Amino acid sequence: MRFKHLHELNTICTAESKTIAELMIEEQVQETNIPKADVVRQMSDYYQVMKEAVHKGLTEDTTSRSGLTGGDGKKMAEYIRKGETCSGDASALAMAYALCVSEVNASMGRIVATPTAGSCGIIPGVFISSQERFGWSDEHLVNGLFCAGAIGYVIANNSFISGAEGGCQAEVGSAIGMAAGAMVELRGGTPEQVVHAVGLALKNTLGLICDPVAGLVEIPCIVRNGLGAVTALAAADMALAGVRSAIPSDEVIDVMLEVGSAMPSRHRETAQGGLAQTPTGRKMMEKLAKPKAKRAEPETEAESPAENEPEAKA
Repeated sequence: MRFKHLHELNTICTAESKTIAELMIEEQVQETNIPKADVVRQMSDYYQVMKEAVHKGLTEDTTSRSGLTGGDGKKMAEYIRKGETCSGDASALAMAYALCVSEVNASMGRIVATPTAGSCGIIPGVFISSQERFGWSDEHLVNGLFCAGAIGYVIANNSFISGAEGGCQAEVGSAIGMAAGAMVELRGGTPEQVVHAVGLALKNTLGLICDPVAGLVEIPCIVRNGLGAVTALAAADMALAGVRSAIPSDEVIDVMLEVGSAMPSRHRETAQGGLAQTPTGRKMMEKLAKPKAKRAEPETEAESPAENEPEAKA
């Protein structure tokens, strides 16, 4: 890739009068030696998977195997249909779709990791709701995914995208930054505005811990995806309005690395701290563990193989 940092991405695109998506497609072709048509087709296939996940979340049962989550995306969609929302229908719909995709993931459905499975709802939530709102073509949204991919490439190579390494700021935070920046480009913003959107979004998630209840990518992961979609839209609006990230976005990414490295292990996807270790979180984990314990141990003394079988067996 010709870029490693966001400021380089901005500089190249501005100098060559290209969108970030156009540059990323060119770089992908160069890196992989795969024809442009095939590169774009593959990304188009990914977008179709995202749309299918939203549809599944809205129309099918998404109760997870644990039974802890499922159906909240449908609840949000129904709430929107009933009347005015507090955050506005555009934000609420992005939230609903993000919840749907995350619930499909939790119920073992098919999703696209953007950049991870734990943050898979944010980009689809923002993209698909915006496509419906603005009447954009699939091709336009696929270009948006290339823009998001370029941003994710920079974050991954300068910080974290893994919750186990850098906390939820690395997963949900990165996805919010990717969605925010891509949304700016989709709306016709400049590469510079895209970069500012990323910084604005990431600053809002610095220090976000990864504390999955019972070690499952469900609580609080799914709700964070829903709220993350709203944050991405807000950051995009700020950047399009001309709001700038006072701390350069590349420096924000560096801080994300610093904060994640300093984060205690109990707050990095181990389920040893945070919400996972609240009284309710521990009860959920104990409840999920009980069936396994019952299968492993006899329920009564009379059922013990040692008492029901002949003593001399060998």
